[in-house]
Amino acid sequence: MNESKITIRDIFKTFIRWQMACEMSNSYERMQAIAFCFAMAPVLKKLYPEKEAFSEALQRHLQFFNTEGMCGGVIVGLAAAMEEEKAATGELPGEAIVTIKTALMGPIAGIGDSFTWGTVAPIIVTFALTASTNGALTGWFLLLLFPIVSMAYSWYLTYMGYKLGRTAVIKMLESGWVNRIISGASMVGLFMIGALAASNVTLTLAGSFGSYGESVTFQSILDSIVPGLLPLCVVLGVYFYFKKSGQKFGRVILTIIVVSLILSFFGIV
Repeated sequence: MNESKITIRDIFKTFIRWQMACEMSNSYERMQAIAFCFAMAPVLKKLYPEKEAFSEALQRHLQFFNTEGMCGGVIVGLAAAMEEEKAATGELPGEAIVTIKTALMGPIAGIGDSFTWGTVAPIIVTFALTASTNGALTGWFLLLLFPIVSMAYSWYLTYMGYKLGRTAVIKMLESGWVNRIISGASMVGLFMIGALAASNVTLTLAGSFGSYGESVTFQSILDSIVPGLLPLCVVLGVYFYFKKSGQKFGRVILTIIVVSLILSFFGIV
C-alpha cells in the first residue's frame, strides 16, 4: 500500500502544465487527452513508482477528454485526488476515475464557456476598449486582467477539486448553486455591456421641424420617449447580424462602416 506523496507544489505543477497544454494538443480523435496526461504525469510518477502501474495510469488519462480550459482545472485536481486514493488504498478502480472525468467534462465545459468566455472576457474587453477610446494605453494594460483573473480562479478550482474529492464535486454540481452563479454572472455581464453601450455608442438623427424660430429635432423626440433608444437598436442590430453572418467579424465591421456612410451621405444621421 502506497502512502500519499502529493504536495501542494505537485498540484501547482499539474495546474501549470494543464494551463500550458490544454489548448495546444487538441486532436479530433482524443481532443485534450494528451494535455491531461501531460498535466497528471508528475503526480502519477510520485504515486506509482512501479513502471507497470505508472504506465497503466498514463494510459488511463490518454482516453478522450474535452472541456473548457480554465474551469476544467477542477477535473484535473479531482483526478489527482482520485489517483491518490487509488494508490493509497487500492480500492478505487481505474475505470471509476475515467468515468468521473467523462461525466464531468460536459457540465464543466458549459460552466466554463458561460463564465469565462461569456462573462469574464466580455466585461474585461469592454472596459479595455472603453479606456482606449481616446488613444490611451490604459486599455492595453487592462487586457492583461483577463489572464490574471482567469488563472487565479482556475488555480482555485484546481486546488478545490483536489481537496474536495469526487463526492463533493458531484454534490456541488447537483446542488444547483453553480447554475445560480452562472445566471447571476451573466446578468451582471449583460448589465455592464448595456451600460457601456449606452455610454459609448452614439447615433443622432439629423433634421428637425417647427416654425416661428422654434424647432424640434427628431432626436429630442426619441430621447423624450426612450433615452438611448437608437444606441440600443444599433447594439441589437449588430448582435443579430453577428449571429446571422456566422460570427464573421470582418463582415460585421465592414457593414457598419458602409451603412454609416450611406446614412450620413443622405443626411439621415
